Amino acid sequence: MVTLALYNLKGGVGKTAASINLAYLAAREGYKTLVWDLDPQGSSSFYLGAKAPVKNEARKLLNDEMELTEAILPSPYENLSIIPADISSRQADILLNEMKQSKRKLASMLATLKKEYAVVILDCPPGISVLHDAVFVAADWVLMPNIPTTLSIRSYETVDGYFKENDFDRSKLKCFFSMVDHRKNLHHEVMNDFYKDKYFLKSYIPYLSDVEKMGVHEAPLETYAASSYAAQCYRDLWKEIRKTCIE
Repeated sequence: MVTLALYNLKGGVGKTAASINLAYLAAREGYKTLVWDLDPQGSSSFYLGAKAPVKNEARKLLNDEMELTEAILPSPYENLSIIPADISSRQADILLNEMKQSKRKLASMLATLKKEYAVVILDCPPGISVLHDAVFVAADWVLMPNIPTTLSIRSYETVDGYFKENDFDRSKLKCFFSMVDHRKNLHHEVMNDFYKDKYFLKSYIPYLSDVEKMGVHEAPLETYAASSYAAQCYRDLWKEIRKTCIE
């Protein structure tokens, strides 16, 4: 089982869109795939039409009042399941902070799924907190979508520094450019500068309305705009992630 965390210090950079589209592509290729929506906003859950059937489910999972397997729901797509978010996810930092082995909590929970799933994708909320420390330990790879602007790149540098200062494995940190607007010279300049950095994957995701329409269709891009340029970019990104992180 390979665990991929879609994460960024900033919000609004395309984490959830990448989580859903990459998960769909993995499942379509035959990998039994699970999305764990850790964000209280529940956007991944929305895209896959899932709602936690148990009140305060996220809190109960972290408190060991429920088994992780009890929270897994099927999606409309073959080989793709989801653990939906609920508003109690906002309590994750408080709950983890009270645990002696908080950094290992998610890793120990995910260990129970190793025989069931080939790929697990964690859709993470923005920020740096106790929850994120647990994510950084549990994930095999931390994938950071970054808009090619100065402020977004600063967030990448901040996270890289945080990994170094806190002895997290920096080799598991991989980045890709997201919401790329080819009309903007700054985007091209930033991308050219940072492609020299081994942390950045070559594939990128463009800023196009087809991606934004995921909210209208409540579905992965591939299901309603498979011939679009954006869909091709997600397929390219998945192939690179598969080669770099899974095979």
